[in-house]
Amino acid sequence: MHLEFRHLRTIRAIHQAGGLARAADMLNMTQSALSHQVKGLEDQAGIELFVRRSKPLKLSAAGMRMLRLAERILPEIDALEEEFRGLKSGKTGRLHIAIECHACFEWLFPVLELFRRAWPEVDVDIRAGLAFGALPALMREEVDLVISSDPVKLDGVIFNPLFDYHPVFVGAAGNPLAAKEVVEAEDFRDQMLITYPVSRDKLDVFTELLTPAKVEPRGTRQVELTAVILMLVASDRGVSVLPDWVLRDIKSNADYITRPLGPGVITKRLYAATRDEDATKPFMAHFLKLGRSEPVKLQRG
Repeated sequence: MHLEFRHLRTIRAIHQAGGLARAADMLNMTQSALSHQVKGLEDQAGIELFVRRSKPLKLSAAGMRMLRLAERILPEIDALEEEFRGLKSGKTGRLHIAIECHACFEWLFPVLELFRRAWPEVDVDIRAGLAFGALPALMREEVDLVISSDPVKLDGVIFNPLFDYHPVFVGAAGNPLAAKEVVEAEDFRDQMLITYPVSRDKLDVFTELLTPAKVEPRGTRQVELTAVILMLVASDRGVSVLPDWVLRDIKSNADYITRPLGPGVITKRLYAATRDEDATKPFMAHFLKLGRSEPVKLQRG
């Protein structure tokens, strides 16, 4: 028996309409064509699907069995067609994000809140467990966007620039480095450096300052949460280097001092890596626009 979706829609329409004429109107076809389709379906099944002597037209036991199948399957097909229409129009989709930057949560959540209001039908998720394999996950289509400050050349991947930022030194108000206007690599030799739990090649303080100067801090301590890093710094348990957007709220706090790194100004750029074909999707383009504008507001306080 060769059963098609149109057969299920026919059974459902006749049951709902109670007759061939009204069902034909519902299906936008002639009554003759509908009768021919029903006869062909019954010939395939080898059994009558309707009790023809009844008014309104009723389904036989076999017809009711097919109706139950139609009522189970057709809503899923209709929902899938609606989803595909949404994808084609750019109204729906998936935005699963991996982050190579611990501190990015500080600006990402406000951006996602604005995005959610504009694109309520887009499925948004943050895949925190993929931070150490974010770009391979993007290539495997496990995620749709990667936040990174380290662009690399990958076929089929675009690194969309978001915004520039400055890594900033932060220490306790009583730390001896509070007397300096600019903190340099040599100043870290006597300091306990508190960082996020990632490799050195992912930390600005090492890639941009300490490693080029061949300087090692007195010690290092890895901490997962930004709030805990700042708590330890305020207690003078160590110093840290964090992006400028993270430190916007503590600049007026008497427990801390913030200083630029030097001797030259250090500027880094954050990127959103996407697959080539996704970058121009309407919802992706809007996310990138928000990712360029909203963090700058946080930087300015």
